[in-house]
Amino acid sequence: MSDSIQNLAARLAERFGADITECTIAHGEVTAAVAREKLLEVCKALRDEQQFAFEQLIDLCGVDYAQYGMDQEPRQGPRFAVVYHLLSVSRNQRLRLKVFLEDEAPRLVSVVNIWNCANWYERETFDLFGILFDGHPDLRRILTDYGFIGHPFRKDFPLIGNVEMRYDPDKRRVVYEPVGIEPRILVPRVIRHDSRYEGEVPDISGGR
Repeated sequence: MSDSIQNLAARLAERFGADITECTIAHGEVTAAVAREKLLEVCKALRDEQQFAFEQLIDLCGVDYAQYGMDQEPRQGPRFAVVYHLLSVSRNQRLRLKVFLEDEAPRLVSVVNIWNCANWYERETFDLFGILFDGHPDLRRILTDYGFIGHPFRKDFPLIGNVEMRYDPDKRRVVYEPVGIEPRILVPRVIRHDSRYEGEVPDISGGR
């Protein structure tokens, strides 16, 4: 682990104190969890103060933890989070910020006035996760159609969707209809007995 990464984590802890609720180092990068009400204050300091100088927002995305860790111990805590990936060109450093949000009607303040490129990133996060960004100048869908129902990256969104659309030559416009795909569950049809499996593997192919 490089000294610069450890120094960045130490500077974050010293500068922001309780405004950063958690700070970890993994895979050569620092991840800091920021208190929701302190996001703008922290982001402005990270951009403007010379000891950080994170001039560029590389990416912004949403996360839905609804089914996270279901195969082990269920995760405790808020369902949603917004993740920011920052780059300091002058200091050649990267930083990941994470802000956790409430389960019902998740919303967060927009950082468009700090990094203008956040405009489309926040629209995408709103479109796919249903996270609202207060103060965004034009918060509307960007990837799905305007008549789309729901937010497709949420874990409870059906894989087949809610509606389908097609062009109706008689009406000369696009029309929405209930999904015509029958939901099905796929099961493996080939059972391999080799060193990758321990013990007896049940046959769930149904004799096919």
